[in-house]
Amino acid sequence: MTSETNNSTFSSDWINLPSLNLTVKSLFTSYLLVIGLGALLASAQILMTHGMADGKIGLSVDDIVYSYHGDPKHSKIEIKLNGSMSDKASAADKLKIIKWVRNGAPEEQWNQQLKEVFYSNCISCHSTIPGLPDFTQFEEVKRVAKSEKGATASSLTRISHIHIFAISFIFFFNGMIFSLSVGIKQGLRIFIVSAPFFFLAIDVFSWWLTKIVPEFAWLTIISGIGYSLCAAITWFVSLYQMWVLPRNGKSYKVNAWQS
Repeated sequence: MTSETNNSTFSSDWINLPSLNLTVKSLFTSYLLVIGLGALLASAQILMTHGMADGKIGLSVDDIVYSYHGDPKHSKIEIKLNGSMSDKASAADKLKIIKWVRNGAPEEQWNQQLKEVFYSNCISCHSTIPGLPDFTQFEEVKRVAKSEKGATASSLTRISHIHIFAISFIFFFNGMIFSLSVGIKQGLRIFIVSAPFFFLAIDVFSWWLTKIVPEFAWLTIISGIGYSLCAAITWFVSLYQMWVLPRNGKSYKVNAWQS
């Protein structure tokens, strides 16, 4: 009898963002703020790596093409020296390296002249950081002195599955919080929480397409903008409805997961 009474008087009117208690709001807000910071750092990392692939500041179609399809006219080391690594050596040393690379990177010149240039400018990172080519070894330098062929199938496979798994979790929790919003038509809410997953799949698929056909680089940029906009909407709307809407004194008695 007691159980029936409790069930009959149970109210789920609080299941919406403005009506959440302070503990749940604090939990959701902490998550959103940290994820927002992570997104800013990820954007900075993209600009400092892919965004400098063509030697110019800012992410462009050429950056995407060089990163995934490659640049048969230039070596990887030349692209890096004119891009993200442009501040790691003097203009004179960069010119020596580029001339040597364009001359076929002969080993005799390496032993006579270039080894010292690399030791002075590069090996503080390129001999100590795992994953970077070891520039104390001629064979490693020779490998990156060849024409840039873009991302390999093995590297694309590795970053594709990491990207999909990690970003999907972020979109899921963002969408779950946003699904508690009020005053937004159900169709629009469905689109905003679902679209990032489709854009993410297109984004990853476009890397593989760009590897084959460089014109698909546009698809990478479009899909990235798409899921970034959706994520930004869920982020701002969720914070606004949790902390600003309740200040108007209006009571939001609605179960957002049933409306």
